[in-house]
Amino acid sequence: MKTAAIIGSAGYTGQETLDRVLGHPGLSLLAAGSNTFAGQPGSVLDPRLDDSFTFVTNDEAAASGADVIFLCTGNEAAAAFQPPAGAVVIDLSGVHRLLDQTLAQRYYKLTPGAWSYGLPEISPATGPLIANPGCHATTAALALAPARGLTSKAVVDSKTGMTGAGRELKPTSHAGFVLENLSAYAVGSHRHAPEIEQTIGFPVAFVPHLLPVRRGVITTCYFEADADLRPLYESFYAGSKVVRLLPEGGIPELSRVQNTDAAEIGLFTDDATGMKIVICATDNLGKGAAGQAVQNANLALGLDETAGLRLKGVSV
Repeated sequence: MKTAAIIGSAGYTGQETLDRVLGHPGLSLLAAGSNTFAGQPGSVLDPRLDDSFTFVTNDEAAASGADVIFLCTGNEAAAAFQPPAGAVVIDLSGVHRLLDQTLAQRYYKLTPGAWSYGLPEISPATGPLIANPGCHATTAALALAPARGLTSKAVVDSKTGMTGAGRELKPTSHAGFVLENLSAYAVGSHRHAPEIEQTIGFPVAFVPHLLPVRRGVITTCYFEADADLRPLYESFYAGSKVVRLLPEGGIPELSRVQNTDAAEIGLFTDDATGMKIVICATDNLGKGAAGQAVQNANLALGLDETAGLRLKGVSV
């Protein structure tokens, strides 16, 4: 068994990562870090957790000697983190994602240096320090990567649930703002745009929106291309157990990917313009965060890529 430590266990991504580690056949929880709950049993976070472990401080979790550390903190804390020697570290913040340090300073106001970017289906990580991709960036990149070489630009319309903004309270996360509303944000300047371009190799006009649901991302991409997309996408994802390419006419839905670590992709051609339309759906806390972090950890530790992931089953 490999051992795991989680720094920032009380946040949304920390809780989701903790849940997957506790159910993982090849990982044993060595330390669950939370400065808020340090010294208290697991059930203080969620009564469904037993008291088989006690939270420690984040510093204690970092120094626990675990084989893999999941860094589930904000950007500033992640930028200041000093990885212990010999450990695999998966950073679920955004601060280590951008290779271009000018862009990192522009979008994150920090330039800590890029780590290896780990989107396993497109750019598997190399080395022990791994930047876990963003949720919008993951979903858009999965939709567009097989089309590299066919087009030079794309329009990306992406919608995410409320948990994509994290647990910290802000005016736009109040129920009075979110419920019965749909709003765009960071139009033309979202930090996931350069991340998407870095991953797929061409620029995108990217507009994210906030959905009045707890979780899930659905991303619709539009671009011009002459080729038949289906053979390309079938070949690209032929070996994937995570990405489901739906049959002709199949439309991705949030309800099928929520609470899972899978992705669904649907392919279409617009009758009026001939433009290609690719729709991808993921869970922002699953494939868009904790599920992908565990997938990256599995690969880095030599475990089965999908061990501990939620990929099968149905829900209503």
